[in-house]
Amino acid sequence: MPYLRPPLFVRNVFNPLAMRFGIGGAEVLEVPRRRSGGVQRVPVITVERDGHRYLVCPRGETQWVRNLRASGTCRVGRHGKEQPFAAVEIPVAERGPVISDYRVKAGRAVKSLFEKLPDDKDHPVFRLTPA
Repeated sequence: MPYLRPPLFVRNVFNPLAMRFGIGGAEVLEVPRRRSGGVQRVPVITVERDGHRYLVCPRGETQWVRNLRASGTCRVGRHGKEQPFAAVEIPVAERGPVISDYRVKAGRAVKSLFEKLPDDKDHPVFRLTPA
């Protein structure tokens, strides 16, 4: 599965600001690292569809995706009020409608990423269930 590495500015400047101030509707995803056992924190935009909450990764096979697959658990929220969730990756055949909703919600911020990775199989999607 492909991976689009974020530029240095995004990693070191924009992501911390997005997590702190909720830029563009961003929330904080906390997921246990699969090797060190530490916690990885990244900004994400969740989307709700049919009564479920979803995480979509516009950059492909990122470290947080690998960590979430390994642990199956995460915390998502804002301003230190993250809530625990169980996460299950959904099959490629079910991703289309969720990805469409995500693209509308995230807007221009992810447009170029979906142009570079146009296939739904390149974007992992996780259904979140409160733990």
